[in-house]
Amino acid sequence: MKHRGRHRRRKQGRAVRAFLAGTALALTAAATMISASQATVGDNPGALEPLTRAAEVRALSLREQMVPQATLDELASGMGKPVGVRAVLESADRSLRAASGCTAGERTALPVAPAATRAYCWDAADTRGWRAGAVTTSGDADDDGWWNDNRVLLSGWSQGADGRGLARVAFVDANDLGRLRYASALLVVPVDGGRDYRALPSRLSGMVWYQDKLLVTAADGLYVYDMNRVQRTTVDSPAVGRVADGWSAHGQRFVLPAVASYRLTGASAAPRLGTISLDRSTAPDSLVASEWTPTDSDEHARLWRYDFSKDPARPGLLATDATGLVPAVEAYETEASGIKGLLSHRAAGADRADWYLGRTPGTNDRQGSLWRQDPEGAEATRCGEENAPRCWGTQVGPLSYWEATGEVWSQSGRMLFALPLSSIDSALG
Repeated sequence: MKHRGRHRRRKQGRAVRAFLAGTALALTAAATMISASQATVGDNPGALEPLTRAAEVRALSLREQMVPQATLDELASGMGKPVGVRAVLESADRSLRAASGCTAGERTALPVAPAATRAYCWDAADTRGWRAGAVTTSGDADDDGWWNDNRVLLSGWSQGADGRGLARVAFVDANDLGRLRYASALLVVPVDGGRDYRALPSRLSGMVWYQDKLLVTAADGLYVYDMNRVQRTTVDSPAVGRVADGWSAHGQRFVLPAVASYRLTGASAAPRLGTISLDRSTAPDSLVASEWTPTDSDEHARLWRYDFSKDPARPGLLATDATGLVPAVEAYETEASGIKGLLSHRAAGADRADWYLGRTPGTNDRQGSLWRQDPEGAEATRCGEENAPRCWGTQVGPLSYWEATGEVWSQSGRMLFALPLSSIDSALG
């Protein structure tokens, strides 16, 4: 199944903008107290510092490795013909509750300012024992916001620790934002030439759906999934992989088998990969990434970007150079630490992109912070009588910009929420 191109249905594009505009919800975390200590700006990350030394930039390069087509064909032969996103959405039998149906405790995870205009909480029984860690949408997949005839939200979840856990993606039917329903697929990696698969045992900290590919972070790099190669499982059991009676995925009805991966090549000089997001304001479209550093640490973090390929034979994959490497095409250093959310966007008429960084709460803080940085300085969203910068979610999550609606989607704890990018810019001070 192929996605539709950018030329599709202007009339429907206008309809979805109107549909998603909505009226702002009363979702302010009014009960949250901002301490006097939060009014300080000692954690101001300052201006971005461009990385210009060849060795510094080279350490951010990726090596691409494709899963052999024969392996994918063997897996499909054993499991049956692959299905697509539509099949997962048609099986959606779990619901997200609208903010009004969420508990007060759940809603305290939301930003204080700017306030979310849409918010939902996840099915508690289905997500117990799982940790939310990534968000992307059909607004990333195609710039008109549609995947074929559906609007879709994807949320990545992890269980356990790196090297001994599980990762899955919730496919959320977003055609009716007043009634979100979802089903999940386990992320797996083909093994034994496609005669079996194993779980992706890594915490997810970022995820981007671009064209027909889904790129997710892992402890050892990025994994790539083909959204047209969803496979159905046949056995409901705790096992993952081929079992005596068929195929199992820890109780999930679908699996997504990896079709490629990217590894950082910088050895000890390479960063620990943090979160990722899509930037459609560049030419070509690009993937931006951040380095994970501990909250409250003095370690500086790196921010960088890769171009997506313009080759029609490589849809959704990153651009490689003559040596087969994926080079970073832009890189900076920031004094920010604890980055969990990242967004890069260049406004119309601007000569460069702004970088938005969602940072986890410090040791003595309740709320996280959201900063906008460029090579000239930094500003944070502010709130309260003290005009403090600690106004973002209590459990800072990823940032994903839906270009067709102007909304940023994110997650804080078990709350999935959205708000206009313009409201973020208005709250900066």
